[in-house]
Amino acid sequence: MAQILNNHLKPAWGAIEAGGTKFNCVLADEHNTVLAHTRIATRSPDETLKEAAEFFRQPILGYSLQSLGIASFGPVELNPQAKQYGFITNTPKLGWAHTDMEGYFQRALALPIGFQTDVNAAAIGEWHFGAAQGCRDFVYVTIGTGIGAGIVSAGNLIHGVSHPEVGHMLIPQKALWDTFQGCCPFHKNCLEGLASGPAMAARWNMPAEELTADHPAWVLEAHYLALMCANITLMLAPQKIILGGGVMQHAALFPLVREQFASLLAGYGQGEELNNLNTYIVPPGRPEQSGFLGALVLAKSAGVG
Repeated sequence: MAQILNNHLKPAWGAIEAGGTKFNCVLADEHNTVLAHTRIATRSPDETLKEAAEFFRQPILGYSLQSLGIASFGPVELNPQAKQYGFITNTPKLGWAHTDMEGYFQRALALPIGFQTDVNAAAIGEWHFGAAQGCRDFVYVTIGTGIGAGIVSAGNLIHGVSHPEVGHMLIPQKALWDTFQGCCPFHKNCLEGLASGPAMAARWNMPAEELTADHPAWVLEAHYLALMCANITLMLAPQKIILGGGVMQHAALFPLVREQFASLLAGYGQGEELNNLNTYIVPPGRPEQSGFLGALVLAKSAGVG
């Protein structure tokens, strides 16, 4: 793709949702209208990154690529001063530990790059275009292959020495209900080890999407997610908690989570938001789009100046 904008070319921006199973690559215009789109199976870093870079090099008639936003599975290094800024770090994804994501595309495309975790990008997408519009304090959580959260406080994404790892919070396990050992390779029965999609599949010997609506799995899943929401509420006091990801597509899960959340809080907590849990614990406003929309926001921010 032509890299120099001239009077005959309109600006375009690129977005990558880099997931453990696929890379979602999008090219969009100033209105976020998709001009080109492809999905690439996540194979080895060499194969996958090369194919993604080739997608963004393709000529799109009338447009010039300005910058790229990357929303990556993690953990990743987000400190610009760190030697491994832009790297995937100690991920359990085979072959991907210590992969230089930002640097690869910087070298391949010679463009400004915006880089974030996949869930932070989805939070940005929901903030600008979805269920978190108008919020300055909210948490977006994805519950799927893993569990991760993007936390916005006072209008800023929260970062410490690393990005928050809500999925690895330690929660009490229902001993009488649940003797499952957990599937997290680091902590066994942390939140992700007990309540992610793979945890549900391992515990019940079938994928979550194949479980019947009246299966006890959903009550147990709601309990663990309600514990998570209670901890988030008591620690961060957000205006809203958004729950996305494949597991949350089960229609009955939201009412169960809200019911158990209310029971856990037992009337404790302040703020009018807690008076209506239907508007406090909510699904995403852009469930299939928030990730790449957030990555486009990253791209446009990276290209400023």
